[in-house]
Amino acid sequence: MALIRPAQETRSPQQVGALSPGAVAWLAWSLCGLVLVLIACAVVLAVPNRYDLWRVDFLVPVASAALVGALIASRQPHNPVGWFILGHALCFSLGEFGRQYAIYGVLTEPGALPFARAMIWPTYWIWYPGLILMVSLLPLYFPDGRLISRGWRWITRLAVVFCVGATGLAMVRPGDNEATGILNPLGLESLSNDASALSSVFGIVMPAGWLLLGAAAIASLMVRFWRSHGEERHQLEWFLYAVVLLLLVNTVGQFFSSELLPPDLREFLFVFTLEGLWIAIGIAILRYRLYDIDLLINRTLVYGSLTALLASAYVGGVVGLQAVFRAITGQETTLAIVASTLAIAALFGPLRSRVQRFVDRRFYRRKYDAGKTLEAFSAKLRDETDLEALNNDLVGVVRETMQPAHVSLWSRPDPAQKGESRLVGDGG
Repeated sequence: MALIRPAQETRSPQQVGALSPGAVAWLAWSLCGLVLVLIACAVVLAVPNRYDLWRVDFLVPVASAALVGALIASRQPHNPVGWFILGHALCFSLGEFGRQYAIYGVLTEPGALPFARAMIWPTYWIWYPGLILMVSLLPLYFPDGRLISRGWRWITRLAVVFCVGATGLAMVRPGDNEATGILNPLGLESLSNDASALSSVFGIVMPAGWLLLGAAAIASLMVRFWRSHGEERHQLEWFLYAVVLLLLVNTVGQFFSSELLPPDLREFLFVFTLEGLWIAIGIAILRYRLYDIDLLINRTLVYGSLTALLASAYVGGVVGLQAVFRAITGQETTLAIVASTLAIAALFGPLRSRVQRFVDRRFYRRKYDAGKTLEAFSAKLRDETDLEALNNDLVGVVRETMQPAHVSLWSRPDPAQKGESRLVGDGG
């Protein structure tokens, strides 16, 4: 007697309870919409709160993170990178919205909003999950959503434990450090009696934990990059390019005084480079114009170095000429600025060419050597009359520049007795 099973019992475990692609996309874009609404509400409340808008300008890259995260999650739902980015954006937008809501309902217009004091509570702790998603989990799982190997699972577990501990402690930490005059509604006053111990935890253990997780994430990226090839390497190049640019620009900016680099400009650089991080991640994951990264890195090295050299020459020229004019005339003059500006304009072209050649020689040696080889062959092509020697030179140029696995050159006379050559290569 045959036993017939119901059709629904033959479904695989992966199919049972799984969301359809349409439902996943709806969920991702719904979270993105929620983030954008929270950001809009926070900005609207910040205006009557007289809250400096430059203090909430980080919400601009948070909005970009939400859009990039939703785009990735809706197209690649099984890749956790998109969900990590969405979670990070949700945490930061909710934290800032809670702050502005509480300030308005408690300080700006007391009693105007319900549960105003309670809304400040997420602001005291929600930053920690958002930072863990960005600083630790995102680099560990980028770009394919998998760890390098099972041995890296302990980093993930450590990140989760650290996040739970830091978040739990922040939930009950007393004080008003997130909004002056609005205490943490669930802060335990008993902890304030042992303020020194609590300060030690936040002042020593917390930075050490962030440093450890950050170092592990960087090590993971380095190992992954070393093992990668092809498309995955290009994806990592996009990500590493944005990360290095973010760290470099904002670290160097700390060495400039407020006169040379005003706070508004410093904030703009932070927002700009953080915005670039999310854009680079989106380009890398979605593979749009992926292979232009080499040109972008080349131009960044050239014009970044050129800017630094010209800025140094300009400042040095102004300072030196002003010292000369003070020694001669006893007073400063605008001629020093004019002369330095003209000198910089004259130096731009030659210096850019020298910097370009240096970058090509140092970082793109293979491309530089190929270019030089082609230039030499072009010069020889104008003067060479021996067809056999020219054929040998052409084969040598192809081997040196394209490096194919096999190359051969053969010629065949046409009916008009004219030589026709054909180059055949393999593995270029």
